[in-house]
Amino acid sequence: MTINLIAFEGDGIGPEIMQSTLDIIDFLNIKLELKIQVKKELIGLKSFEKVGTTFPDKLLLKSRNADGIILGPVDHNIYPSKAEGGINPSGTLRIELELYSNIRPAKNYNNVKSLSQNMDLIIVRENTEGFYADRNMVEGGGEFSPMPGIGLAFRKITKKASLRIAETAFKIANTKVINKDKKPKVHAVHKANVMRLTDGIFLDACRFVSSKYPDIDYNEMLVDACAAHIVRNPSQFDVIVTTNMFGDILSDLATELSGSLGLAGSLNAGDNYAMAQAQHGSATDIAGQNIANPISLILSSAMLLNWLGKKRKIKNLVLASSLIDKSVTKLLENETFLTKDLGGTSSTAEITKNLTNILKHLT
Repeated sequence: MTINLIAFEGDGIGPEIMQSTLDIIDFLNIKLELKIQVKKELIGLKSFEKVGTTFPDKLLLKSRNADGIILGPVDHNIYPSKAEGGINPSGTLRIELELYSNIRPAKNYNNVKSLSQNMDLIIVRENTEGFYADRNMVEGGGEFSPMPGIGLAFRKITKKASLRIAETAFKIANTKVINKDKKPKVHAVHKANVMRLTDGIFLDACRFVSSKYPDIDYNEMLVDACAAHIVRNPSQFDVIVTTNMFGDILSDLATELSGSLGLAGSLNAGDNYAMAQAQHGSATDIAGQNIANPISLILSSAMLLNWLGKKRKIKNLVLASSLIDKSVTKLLENETFLTKDLGGTSSTAEITKNLTNILKHLT
């Protein structure tokens, strides 16, 4: 069975870290006979310059027909308005493909300097509604100005979305390897003391799903308290499930505490589609300098291969994912292999070469 992937390089450092990621996939593709075919497509600012839009309509159809998507970072903050062709590829793909869960692991690596200890958690973030103004209306935006100097915004929380993100979180917790004497834990993170209606809907859904998983320890925590506890004692968390913006903020906090956003894998997944996406931004200030850390997008792509492998029951895709994870762990044990964001001097190309050499020994 051929696996067709579509790769969008994106903006800033996107082309550099995408090339590194595809080089790793190409190596494993040959070594493990994965039968992966990758098609690159142009999006973002380069696409806007060429065809007047950052995300041409035809690419949505191509994404629907692909087995998986790898999305490089996009600098949509500086795009023109949507009416002028400035479409956010990330938000569009998440909504149109119903990629309702954003799965973001954060963990400590032995030789990487960090501001935390014993962190090994997964944040499961609802991806299609919440505070984000582009994700909660059928037509128009979710924020508006009725008169100069006044801005209003809607936050949409639904029972349907809350139930399915809770189900995703509990399924992940069910597979997380924990000390045999302890149950895996799920923390539902909220602000129901202020937003009683919307976070009340979210918590009701989490409580309902938790009743189906008696072997998982279910907890609830206010989002501000959770931020403090991630700083103080991240080892208490296994899986955190939360709404869109809370999850976005907490995951950046957790991964930066663990060492760097450059190590932050991220998968957007739904029932039928999945998209690997680096957790960090486009870092245009270092674009083209061969110093960007490609590990986030590489780990995100490993998550995509694992998702596809389990979905299609293709063992070698799951194996490839595991080998990438192991190679990254081994790479980070060597101080001479670290990129600038981790306190080292290795270039993007050197990281790719060193990871490939490690994979040669692992396979």
